[in-house]
Amino acid sequence: MPRDLVLVNCLLFDGTGEAAIPDRAVRVGAEGAIVAVGPSDDVLDDARTADPLVVDMAGDCVMPGLVNMHVHLGLGLPGDLQAAVHGATAAELVLLMAGNARGALRAGVTTVRLVGESRYADFALRRAIEAGAVDGPRIFTAGHALCCSGGHGWDADGLEADGADGFRRATREQLRAGADLIKVCISGGIAGEHESIDTPQLTDDEMAAVIETAHDWGRKVTAHAGPAPVIERALALGLDCVEHGYQLTEALTQDMAARGTWYVPTIVVSRCEEFFVANGVPTWMIDRALSAGPRHWESLQHALRSGVPIAMGSDMPPHAAFDGTTATVRELEFMVEAGMSSAAALLSATARPIEWLGASDRLGTVAVGKRADLVSVRGNPAADISALRSLHLVVKDGRVHRDDTGRLGAWSAI
Repeated sequence: MPRDLVLVNCLLFDGTGEAAIPDRAVRVGAEGAIVAVGPSDDVLDDARTADPLVVDMAGDCVMPGLVNMHVHLGLGLPGDLQAAVHGATAAELVLLMAGNARGALRAGVTTVRLVGESRYADFALRRAIEAGAVDGPRIFTAGHALCCSGGHGWDADGLEADGADGFRRATREQLRAGADLIKVCISGGIAGEHESIDTPQLTDDEMAAVIETAHDWGRKVTAHAGPAPVIERALALGLDCVEHGYQLTEALTQDMAARGTWYVPTIVVSRCEEFFVANGVPTWMIDRALSAGPRHWESLQHALRSGVPIAMGSDMPPHAAFDGTTATVRELEFMVEAGMSSAAALLSATARPIEWLGASDRLGTVAVGKRADLVSVRGNPAADISALRSLHLVVKDGRVHRDDTGRLGAWSAI
């Protein structure tokens, strides 16, 4: 029979503030929801009649599962990755993505926002994960990224369209498939051979068609975007979020902050040469990515100083090995190096992105009534973000997916 789980002697970062609190306990009920949070003795006393499994966390930090807001489970960068995706059958593509989903979950990422996938395989994978047939993070997906003919992402299975009517139809096709949000590419980027980062790619009426249609259906729009002038036009049309933002200016980030427009920096993509080389990315793309690095870094710092709401996203596979850790953790370390506090960085990967996704009623914090999406690390990541390198426990929806210490044994709420 399922038993409640009580994690005692935790250093708890619950996602509701910036401090981690010692000697706290978290009780997970048999249905996979959090049923109590508080001082260890109080929570344990209340749970004794339920005969729970009690696990002493020995002062390790327990916190909400990580959220990565820029993920491609079927990443198709030019080179080996693109060849693997394009050469796969539909079944092979879903299996490839399922493997990446499992890797992301084991890396502590319990929720992902997918911002461009192939052949609607993401929707099939989402259904399989929700049914418990496949291990993976919770998926919020945009379906296909939208781009103009020959625009950024066309060779990575972006859905090409032209004109306001074309983009309106493409948007509706993603909504018909069940998209949670819409992703549109409004400028060039580092992965397009016949473009530059500052190439404008959509007209105002095309951008407006996407944004207005999505908003009419109650969905937000995020944009792959590099140069400030293009982003300025999109902001005036109601854009909800900027991906990458390679060339932001101080004036632009002040406008973003005033409008409440979010930013997902993906700072790791302009400084991950070893990942590109290992995956056979062509030299022209590596050179473009690295050369964009200094200006990309300035953009992140502009956003931090202006108070732009920031959510963490890696663009690299969340679990990809990089600099002795994962791409997700390295992205957070870079954000701290750029000027963000460790606690703010943690919030950018837990409660804050869940707010953007509109799921704060059930995810993002360690609180009574929320789903039991939890990770544990040694040390205090709210004071030193690199403590995330010691991640050793992953629980999603009351089910253990990683337990390096063996403390939880075979426990599961379901």
